[in-house]
Amino acid sequence: MPSLRARIIASLARSFSTRPWRRQSPEPGLLTPSPPNTETPQIQAIVLERRRQMERYTALLRGPWGTKQETVNAGGVPAAWIWSPQAQHDRAILYLHGGGYIAGSIRTHRALAAYLSKAAQAPVLLLEYRRAPEHPFPAALDDACAAYRWLLVSDVSPGRLAIAGDSAGGGLAIAVLLKLRDRGLTLPAAGVCLSPWLDLALTGTSLVTKARVDPILKTADLCFMVSQYLGGTEIDVRTPMVSPLYGELYGLPRLLIHVGSDEILLDDAIRFYQRAREAGVDAQIEVWDGMMHVWHMGVGLIPEASKAIERIGRFLRSTWDTYTI
Repeated sequence: MPSLRARIIASLARSFSTRPWRRQSPEPGLLTPSPPNTETPQIQAIVLERRRQMERYTALLRGPWGTKQETVNAGGVPAAWIWSPQAQHDRAILYLHGGGYIAGSIRTHRALAAYLSKAAQAPVLLLEYRRAPEHPFPAALDDACAAYRWLLVSDVSPGRLAIAGDSAGGGLAIAVLLKLRDRGLTLPAAGVCLSPWLDLALTGTSLVTKARVDPILKTADLCFMVSQYLGGTEIDVRTPMVSPLYGELYGLPRLLIHVGSDEILLDDAIRFYQRAREAGVDAQIEVWDGMMHVWHMGVGLIPEASKAIERIGRFLRSTWDTYTI
């Protein structure tokens, strides 16, 4: 059973999801891919409100004592190095924030990145990739790949690198791995996906079966995000760089996937894990009972979030310490 704190946070999240701006679903015409128009009042209002809400509800989150932050230009992409006193600088994590490709930032995820740095004993490069609808696909993917190439020319070897992300950032992390593999670049030692969004075609049965228990995500929200991320492009939503679930997964590095049992994206994680194993990937999945979407954001507040981050840290340290080419 989830802890009392986890249940309280889930209840607050559910209350948040019933607020007026969340009850007003986008009009049907906004749910299908179309040329992105940031001047359209309804689109602009929905996107800006999502960004403000995410910033507001993460503003009070703090990383562990002694955390440091340094702004950098990672191959032309704004980013921040975040590291704890425990971090060893011969290794690094490229972290891609969630937010449905339309929201999220360094500010919303710096506390999570700081705790991850402490657990993994490694600096975290938190990327401010371009967001839709102003910058639709493949802008975010291009930025993430540019940042990884920037890391490759640093003093950190690929065997001491990892790519991680949550929600849309988790799907983006896998898309980056696929693109890097196809381009013949050396892959990092590991990938970590927290509640990843891997199927933008929205075919998972958990979109229906978990709709009543998921306090965070709504299918209408996902439809809107897809339309903004792909707006103006004729690309198939099942293209692997958009929906990694449909990609050829051979040759990927060791993977750890976390997902909550109460998420509408549960099937994304499970189906991807199964396909990765079938492709010979050393993949692990942990389904956390009663947990909501990206519960890891509650690290320091929710016991399950702290335990999950510690498990990720152990996974990465073990992978780096035993890595061989």
